[in-house]
Amino acid sequence: MGQTVAVVGGGCFWCLEVVFQRLKGVSAVTSGYAGGALKHPTYQQVCSGETGHAEVVRVTFDPLVLPFGKLLEVFFHLHDPTTLNRQGADVGTQYRSVIFCNGEEQARVSHEVIRALGTSGVFSSPIVTEVVPPPEPAFWPAEAYHQDYYNTHGFQPYCQVVIDPKLRKLLKLFPGEVAEQSI
Repeated sequence: MGQTVAVVGGGCFWCLEVVFQRLKGVSAVTSGYAGGALKHPTYQQVCSGETGHAEVVRVTFDPLVLPFGKLLEVFFHLHDPTTLNRQGADVGTQYRSVIFCNGEEQARVSHEVIRALGTSGVFSSPIVTEVVPPPEPAFWPAEAYHQDYYNTHGFQPYCQVVIDPKLRKLLKLFPGEVAEQSI
């Protein structure tokens, strides 16, 4: 079957990037922007909230090792999919919870996972995650200084206060999905 790609957004891309880097079956994670009309947006433009882009990560993975549904379970448990256009202190459409589906199968699985989580009682409010077609006009990689952020800046207070708890949660909820070494 080979490698496939998922593009998801759930707040700051640094938080998602580091989580997916630690999963078995993941071969690449790139932070970037998707969902807006502007070509080659910059971080400053996206932060303005005027471009329509979301901060996202593009995850390249082997679905035989990490099925798309399992990838989504991790995604939903490591951000708050019940808050519209917000993750913690980050507010704006650029921080929305979104899945850019790569085909009908990803859309079907996305809706199934949302339905299952919605009836499970895991979340006290409804999931507001958007499930949409692939990003148009494209996925735009973020600037180089945003890539692999946690692994090179883990000492920063933001990383210690916001990202470290997500990594602890990953290890607690999904120990069987965590690779021995991250990419």
